[in-house]
Amino acid sequence: MTYCVGLLLNAGMVLLSDTRTNAGLDNIATYRKMFHFEDPGERVISITTAGSLSVTQTTLARLREAIEDPEATPESSIMLAPTMLKVASIIGNTLAEVRREIDDKLATMRQGASASMIVAAQRKGGAMRLFLIYPEGNFIEATEDTPFLQIGEHKYGKPILDRVVKPATSLADAEKAVLLSMDSTLRSNLSVGMPLDLCVIEKDTCTVSRKRRIEAGDEGFRAMSEAWSKALRDGFTQITL
Repeated sequence: MTYCVGLLLNAGMVLLSDTRTNAGLDNIATYRKMFHFEDPGERVISITTAGSLSVTQTTLARLREAIEDPEATPESSIMLAPTMLKVASIIGNTLAEVRREIDDKLATMRQGASASMIVAAQRKGGAMRLFLIYPEGNFIEATEDTPFLQIGEHKYGKPILDRVVKPATSLADAEKAVLLSMDSTLRSNLSVGMPLDLCVIEKDTCTVSRKRRIEAGDEGFRAMSEAWSKALRDGFTQITL
């Protein structure tokens, strides 16, 4: 399993993903689940993935092939699409097509494959957009009322996002919020694991402003986790009935 989260804020967008995959207790591996497509200053598209690796890897490979195709068109390439809504549509259609193909191959074994994606995107002169793409290819979009989207094992990390994240949240506080959300998930679910990938896309830059790989044993992440645990324990002891 996995956990990925994306925030859409007035100041920009923040994405965080883990890297653990597992096909049983004795088959655990690390795979990157965050991917970037950029024409700096013109267009940026960042994607995080959750679910079957066969589905997500094939989908991303086909998106790259479409970009590199000499005959690429605005209907086929996410780097040529005229709007970010069209980008979400291309990604959704590609994901749904791949999922159906793999499902057909697995049908004889009475198995299926599924995957979902978070897409953060902006083109020059356009608004920032954050989408959650479902396995069937349909999608929803983050709004001012719900400025964050999650995929994978999202339930453990949702409470802090509900309480803290607003459109006016600063990028610095947003990084803290997604990391604490991930910390809660890491503590409660063994199918989510380090290292973590974090990226920040500042508004109107149309490029990934900052990337960070957080390895197991990272001192900064450990200190933040311990401080959060202490704050929760202190708050708990101070509450009276």
